[in-house]
Amino acid sequence: MPNETGPVTRPARAPHPLSGTSLSFDLAAEAEKLRREPTWQAHGHNAKTLVKHPDFRVVLIALRAGARMSEHKTDHCVTIHALEGQLRLQLPDGTLDLKGGSLLALEQTVLHDIEAVTDSLFVLSLGWSSS
Repeated sequence: MPNETGPVTRPARAPHPLSGTSLSFDLAAEAEKLRREPTWQAHGHNAKTLVKHPDFRVVLIALRAGARMSEHKTDHCVTIHALEGQLRLQLPDGTLDLKGGSLLALEQTVLHDIEAVTDSLFVLSLGWSSS
């Protein structure tokens, strides 16, 4: 994406297994890597898929205070596990603040908007269609 200083390209990441019988992650180390990449530096958000199975995904997402993920929905259930900071979610029935250590589960097709109130880190887990 272009910005005032020119295009920002995501550097090649060292490959890691995305599927398998057993996967383990140091989330603090993964978060530190996300925050060192140009995407975070330039835009205040960055993400990395940790697990990628045909029917399931796990994504680590870092958002700087004020950054947001605009209203969206998925055809599958999702969980949002706040690890650090504070997230504010706009849901059909109101606003919900999710602080570090909290977990939210949403049914499929629930519209939601996520904003980082403070610098935040969360794990998004969601079902996935292989078709």
